[in-house]
Amino acid sequence: MRPQGPGEIPAETVRVARAAFPKGSLAIRVRDELGPSFSDEQFTDLFPVRGKPAWSPGRLACVLVLQFVEGLTDRQAAEAVRARIDWKYGFGLELADAGFHYSVLSEFRDRLVAADGGREILDVVLATARRRGLVTARGSARTDSTHVLSALRELNQLELVAETLRSALNAVALAEPGRLSEHARPDWFKHYATRAEEYADTKERSRRDQTYQRIGDDGMHLLRMIWAQDAPPNLPRLPETEVLRQVWVQYFHLVDGEVARRGPKDRLPGAMRLVTPYDLDARTGGKRDINWDGYKVHLTETCEEVSPHLVTSVVTTIASIPDDRMAAPVHAELARRDLLPGEHWVDTGYANAGALAAAQRDHNVDLHGPLKAVTVPHARGEAAFGQDAFTIDWDNQHVTCPNGITSTQWHQRRSEDGLPTIRVRFSQANCHTCPQLRECVNSPKAQRRGSARPAAIRTAATTRAWSGASRAGDASSMTRKS
Repeated sequence: MRPQGPGEIPAETVRVARAAFPKGSLAIRVRDELGPSFSDEQFTDLFPVRGKPAWSPGRLACVLVLQFVEGLTDRQAAEAVRARIDWKYGFGLELADAGFHYSVLSEFRDRLVAADGGREILDVVLATARRRGLVTARGSARTDSTHVLSALRELNQLELVAETLRSALNAVALAEPGRLSEHARPDWFKHYATRAEEYADTKERSRRDQTYQRIGDDGMHLLRMIWAQDAPPNLPRLPETEVLRQVWVQYFHLVDGEVARRGPKDRLPGAMRLVTPYDLDARTGGKRDINWDGYKVHLTETCEEVSPHLVTSVVTTIASIPDDRMAAPVHAELARRDLLPGEHWVDTGYANAGALAAAQRDHNVDLHGPLKAVTVPHARGEAAFGQDAFTIDWDNQHVTCPNGITSTQWHQRRSEDGLPTIRVRFSQANCHTCPQLRECVNSPKAQRRGSARPAAIRTAATTRAWSGASRAGDASSMTRKS
């Protein structure tokens, strides 16, 4: 790459563009208002020092932005650079400039992905917008998440184990062909020479079970060969053989020395299971009535009434990470850009007592969102022993139940998120003799226990915004445990 400055827009391009677009266009307004946002020097590390000269990466980055805004394919975007006058104006090109082949865009995106350069592009856009006064800190912002599909075919369980074994066999064949030839079973080539899509047509339950069992036996045979004492030391280090080991741990186990398929209740949680041997970070996720294999992206945008709404943070996770763990990472990303909002609005998926307290404590951000509904039967609605029925005396450190019984224990603890929590317990003797025990707890052998958040949550509970989001009182996090 040979970096070039943005330079001036050619005079002939300016004259023709002004005549053709007297009211302007998006590309023209972007150039006039924001100027050349990207420079070639910002992308120097993405290119080698030798080779064919590259088309200006600063202009390519601008092309990607406009391509996304207008919803163009790579072919259409490359054609727009070649043929559209307003785009030539926006990039400062001569009218006779022929642009580039459309494949350059996918190659440039690959370079950005490999170097995590997308984050840098967003930083540059936001820095330019901040200089123009289009985005500021301590305003209002909102966050929500959406699904990102893995770029690979979705596999059922039978296809997953078959394709994992096939991938491992191919890797071992390349690394140690002699070792594989010596220990391979005669029918392996017949079963695993092609992709596992054929198993999708196996409709009969008995046939599918036989195929599953055969694949499990073959995979265990290969694993024993790889981890044998006389095996070459490079085989266990192959990524494909490690994936094979993980998938077999997830779906198979040994019963009396024989390989058996794990039952549904004996498998790892879905959030931890691999879904394909070719994308090890992809996981199964769910959001309302949508289920998918891949990732989840959390988008934060400004929501001021008098300024444009701009995306200020993009945080991508595996699909199985729940939204209620993401408020802190989003705030950390916004803090890195010095774009923390004063008010941050989220939906029920993000809002919980710990997140609200941490946002105020760590970043001085007012996190607003409705808390999840109480699901414990004895605490829902207007139940006699619901959360709001208990009175907390913070000064004297005790809780009183609706029948006038006072708690006997009050302990300062830490939650799983590291936030200060107060644990409260009632006397077992008092609870066992209470005639309304069954209305208060689920088990006749239990006594009432609970937890409450201290000052930070109590302060938030008195604000109008909090009251509008939830009917929570001081005992909003009180629970029952056996």
